This record gives sequence, structure tokens and C-alpha cells, in this order.
Amino acid sequence: MDKETGKQKFLAVFPELVTELLDVLRENGMPADAIAWFQRNLEYNTPGGKLNRGISVVDTYALLKGFNSYADFQEEEYKKAAILGWCIELLQAYFLVADDMMDQSITRRGQPCWYKVEGVKEIAINDAFMLEGAIYILLKKYFRKDGYYVDLLDLFHEVTFQTEMGQLLDLITAPEDHVDLSKFTLEKHSFIVIFKTAFYSFYLPVALAMFMAGITDERDLKQARDVLIPLGEYFQIQDDYLDCFGKPEDIGKIGTDIQDNKCSWVVNTALKICTPEERQLLDENYGRKDATKEKVCKELFNKLKIDALYKSYEEDIATKLEEQIKNVDESRGFKGAVLTAFFKKIYKRSK
Repeated sequence: MDKETGKQKFLAVFPELVTELLDVLRENGMPADAIAWFQRNLEYNTPGGKLNRGISVVDTYALLKGFNSYADFQEEEYKKAAILGWCIELLQAYFLVADDMMDQSITRRGQPCWYKVEGVKEIAINDAFMLEGAIYILLKKYFRKDGYYVDLLDLFHEVTFQTEMGQLLDLITAPEDHVDLSKFTLEKHSFIVIFKTAFYSFYLPVALAMFMAGITDERDLKQARDVLIPLGEYFQIQDDYLDCFGKPEDIGKIGTDIQDNKCSWVVNTALKICTPEERQLLDENYGRKDATKEKVCKELFNKLKIDALYKSYEEDIATKLEEQIKNVDESRGFKGAVLTAFFKKIYKRSK
């Protein structure tokens, strides 16, 4: 299915959802200025990203149903799949608004972070809560009469808490203003990326589409989870690698993980194999807002051949995941093609 057509079709659903969410405020007697504020919150924070997570719900549902184009959808069927996608985008918006405040970030998606917008400041905390609350308003309106409604609620609550656990461990392991590499381990990194990224970015879109398609057997959900969680971990390790070794013109940004004291796969791998003298170099230079110290870290990573270790990891995980996908049991309606589609988007990406 055409990627650009899919994105435009998905985006076309959003204004109607905004109207419906604003109607809830009107029904509760909220004054015009509060309604306008919520509208600006929704429109500023929700649709500005790549929308990969949300569109993945629609595309996964299409694969499960055997659709070849968006024309195969019934109108109401497409809308419900898109709404589930937009619920993930609202969840993403909720996380990002809060995360930017925690990290004291300046920009997001090419514009000022929401709390940095004139007049917003700490109101962004409540705005984040309202973005999350909007998910459950939409689920109730569109899915309450469906047999899988409780499954949707459980899934969103579970994945939200998993993501927040990952964020907690990340925040206390690698605060930007206090460098302590003794807290870093590859095991902690794995937990952080699985819980903070893999569940909501990879498993959630597929599980939502599966519930809507009537594929609810725990064995099928496990088949999806067993591939998508390590795939999500691979995606984040890839991101960590590209931040350090990728070319800015390819990845579209200048890597900042070293200066920002990120608990990344690169530094954790280095810590595992370095000598005491090399460890001292990392202790003295990692996580400092200093380009010279950053260069020392990069030179050490090159000396330790982290690049080659990453490429070896990538081939190993790719072989393992392809084997798992090849052995997917499709007898109950789940399709390995769903997992292949996710794998192909990620394998050996350069940005």
C-alpha cells in the first residue's frame, strides 16, 4: 500500500477526533478559552511526528485481513483502525510533553517543546494528563460495544505503565547533571529500552490491530511479542549506534548521547570490555558538555572496535528474528508477514 496515501488518509481522521474531544469539554461546561487551550494542545503535540506507530495499526490490520489497498476497507472499519492508531499517537504525545519537561529539552519535532511555548510553562503537566485522558474518551466512544473493549483498556494501561517503568530506570540511572558510570550495565540498558520503547512502539500497534481483527489467542499474542520486543530493542540499539557512528547528513541530526550522559548501548558495551585505564578515561570524559571530551570518548569507542561489535550483533539478531518469523504458526489467523514488515523497516537502516 502506498506510504504517502496512507499517511494522508490517516491524517484526515485527526480533525474529526479533535472536534469530538472538544465536544466533551463543551458538554462538561468548560468555557471557550479552556476549549481553545485544549485544541491547541492536541494540535501542537499529537500529529507532528512521523506517525509510524499510528499508521502501523492500520497497516497491520490490513495485512491480517488480507487487504491489498486502502480501498478494501469499509469506511467505518478504516476509521476504527485509524482511531486506535491515533490513540497511540496521543500516548506518544503524552510521553513527549512530560519527557521534555523532565529533560529540560528545548525543541521537539522542529519547534519549541510545549512547556517552552509562551504562556504554557508548568501547565504542560496537566496538558500531558489530558492527552492521555483523551485516549480513553475515544476508546469508550468507539469501542465500548465491542467484545474486545476491555482488552484495549487493559493493553493501554499495561503498556503505559511498562513505559513509565522504563522511563523511571532511565532517569535514575543516567541523569544529565550527574555522571556515575558505575550505574550503567548492558542489563539495565536492555530493561530500559524494552520497557521505555519496545512495548509501546512495536508491540502495542500490532496487538491493537490483532484485537480488532479478532485474533486474541494468547499464543498468537506471544508469537507477536516474542519477535517485536527484541526487534524494538534492536531498533533502539541501532539508534544508539547511529547517534555515535552515523553521519549527521544521513541521520538528520548531530548525535548528543555522549554529552547528554545517555545510558546507551555504545557506552555500556565499552564499559564491559575496556581496561581500567580506558574506564578512567570514560569516567573523566563521558557525559560532559564539552566537544573535546566527547571526541576522547569517540576515539576510545573506535579503539575498542564498537562499530564491529555492533555489526556482529546486528547480524546475530537478524538471523534469530528471521528464523522466528519463518516458524510463526499461522493456523489461528496470525500472519508472519506482519512481523516481516516491521523487520524490513529496521534492518540495516542508516537514519
